Amino acid sequence: MPQINEARVLIVATDGFEEWELFGPRQILQQRGAEVVLASPKRDPIQATVHDDPGKTIRPDLTVDEALADDFDALILPGGVRNPDHLRTNVKVIQLIKDFADAGKPVGAICHGPWLLVEADLLRGRTATAWPSIRTDLRNAGANVVDEAAVTDGNIVTSRNPEDVDAFTGAIVDLIEEAPEVTEIQHPREIPA
Repeated sequence: MPQINEARVLIVATDGFEEWELFGPRQILQQRGAEVVLASPKRDPIQATVHDDPGKTIRPDLTVDEALADDFDALILPGGVRNPDHLRTNVKVIQLIKDFADAGKPVGAICHGPWLLVEADLLRGRTATAWPSIRTDLRNAGANVVDEAAVTDGNIVTSRNPEDVDAFTGAIVDLIEEAPEVTEIQHPREIPA
């Protein structure tokens, strides 16, 4: 289990992400010493929104095609409406999310970001939260939906809105530092007959 100052965290986003839901966790994690990498379907700068107004832009470090779950300790999925709505139709994004989840690595989704967890079928039987307008989608995907700032269930963290960024990021940090290290299984050598 790496300490946060030794962790590598991947954020996946595209145009229409809610500004503070990407820049907030990124800033908090970087201040704590983590390496934070941004992936998007293309390397072109992506545009944030602040509610419905245009926000800052940021250039991705790599494309989703170049990102591998094995290279990171956790995954963050910001909200905004357009960002997750666009990404949930990208099969490579959904596979990347599943790869993180299958490896037992922390996966955090905030606001409308849990739509991506629905698409990856990761919420069935889990407790989760999200922006109020998509909570029915979470319920229909089999989640027990609650109204809390940050909800951790197994290796999944969900959150409601930009005001919850501190609690959301704190829950991800806790999971990163508590996650057991994955070690290769040592197979016994075959003894020749």
